[in-house]
Amino acid sequence: MSAFDKDDAGPLKGDPAAAGEPDGNEAKASDAASTPDQEAARGRHAGESAADESQAAGQSSSDSSVKDASSADAQADDKTDADSAKEESADKGSDGLTPLGQAKKEAADYLEALQRERAEFVNFRNRAKKEQDIFRQHGIVDVLTALLPALDDIDRIKEHGQMDDSFQAVAKKIDKTFEKFGVEKFGEKGEDFDPTKHEAILHKPDPKAEKETVDTVVEAGYRIGDRVIRAARVVVTSPGQ
Repeated sequence: MSAFDKDDAGPLKGDPAAAGEPDGNEAKASDAASTPDQEAARGRHAGESAADESQAAGQSSSDSSVKDASSADAQADDKTDADSAKEESADKGSDGLTPLGQAKKEAADYLEALQRERAEFVNFRNRAKKEQDIFRQHGIVDVLTALLPALDDIDRIKEHGQMDDSFQAVAKKIDKTFEKFGVEKFGEKGEDFDPTKHEAILHKPDPKAEKETVDTVVEAGYRIGDRVIRAARVVVTSPGQ
């Protein structure tokens, strides 16, 4: 084959130049030419990624700070509540009362004790008064018992009319004095016989008598209140033959 034929022949199969494909040098040049833009884009992408990561980290840190602050506030509130509870518990007494409640309880206890003491004092005063009356009565009884013979003599003198005016005045004063101390004289002719206050020294049957009555008073009786100091000694008229 001649040279002309070689030149006119088509491109060889598999020849990069003939296929329009860039050769190795052009590819390298193309890669070199596009490297700055790609690097810039990559740099921007990396910066944006770093910014996003930094923002996410900041957001996470902020959220963590908020959570920490909330936890700290909650702990502070719990501590405050615990301190308040401790202070309230310290302010309360052994019975679980506040100072005002404890003061009211003590006031009520003092009032109850005062009322109890007052009741005991009233009871003591009443007992003392009652004992005083008893002792006073015993003294009167002793004096009356000692004067009974003299009083009987005065009554006998009165009955026989042998008492002058001056002696009668003295006898009246004695009777009034005993009345002042609660001494009562009893025993009269004609009254019904009562064995609780009369002592019958003699019975006189009388067919006309319907019941037992006092015929004669030998010695008058004396009593203080319901207490008989001495029964009246009398002669009794009783029904019968």
